[in-house]
Amino acid sequence: METNLRPLTLGEILDRTAQLYRTNFLLFAGIFSVYSGVALVLGLLQIGLGALLKAQHMAGALVWMTVITTGINMLVLLLFFGAAMAAISRAVAWVHLGEPATIRGAYSSILPRLSRYLWLMTITALVVFSPIVVLYGGYFGTMAYKVKGFGTDPAAQQAAMSNPQTMIIFGVATAAFVLLLIPVAVYTILMGLRYALAIPACVVEDLKARKAIRRSIELAKGSWGRIFLLWLLIGVIKLGLVGITQIFVFVAAFKHPGQLPGPGLSALSQIIAFFTNTFLGPIWATGITLFYYDQRVRKEGFDIEWMMQAAGLTPLAAEPTQAAASEADSTLLAKAVPEVASTEPAPPQSGKPV
Repeated sequence: METNLRPLTLGEILDRTAQLYRTNFLLFAGIFSVYSGVALVLGLLQIGLGALLKAQHMAGALVWMTVITTGINMLVLLLFFGAAMAAISRAVAWVHLGEPATIRGAYSSILPRLSRYLWLMTITALVVFSPIVVLYGGYFGTMAYKVKGFGTDPAAQQAAMSNPQTMIIFGVATAAFVLLLIPVAVYTILMGLRYALAIPACVVEDLKARKAIRRSIELAKGSWGRIFLLWLLIGVIKLGLVGITQIFVFVAAFKHPGQLPGPGLSALSQIIAFFTNTFLGPIWATGITLFYYDQRVRKEGFDIEWMMQAAGLTPLAAEPTQAAASEADSTLLAKAVPEVASTEPAPPQSGKPV
């Protein structure tokens, strides 16, 4: 059991994140590889179907296939992404506090409450990202309706833009978009900071979705700047590595503007994305879970509480452990298997009959 808990600076949280990730790489990468593997399979299936329809010259069916499969992929990936994020948070909590952790144990502990974690992610996504989605949808929808060939046919778009009325519409819509983008972006960032600790709070403290959101708002208050810097640093690392590994796709798109890469190049991009997602995916969940514990130490004296628990002065908190997860699995298995009556005869009763 880890007893050396104390308030950490942002640099120390980053160092601790790197240390945990390095020493438990197979654990964290293994947990996130489930999501990355599903994303890889769905991506390759979509590429294969697209190549087949393109070879059959079925352009209309290709568009509908892309729309339908993209929607299905998003729903399936949301399910697996929610499971991976919750399992990573659970594993980081165990490792940070000195508890043993395994891939199976992490997933076993979160699967009974997976619907709760998915509902939490749905609520936060709607609250945080709805304004910016509406803004972008309204802008591009207006352009697609008013400007012929917008985003699809450069020649038709250029011809439409030569019309003065179209130019006025384009200018007004763009100006409105830019003016609204600043407050909407500020709102998205601030709400994201308020809800940043909701997932680890929900997983570690076994809270329902709305209570986890209120808990996140309480813990994150006064530390938005530190959380934002954590986001920024991890985001820069991710963007840098993704840019390096996917540079060949950018080069192909630059050489052939307006054309999608061939199926071979797209498949290679998906395979590389599998490894980058597996390696980089756990970093954010690891850092934000450590930040959650740091806020509890700063605001609630969780380090003192944990030291008292380690010394046996107070009963252990009701936080699931690896052993508890295994015990829960055994209990479920025992309930699933019907008891078999013993065939041995009952021992003879001693004593005289009454």
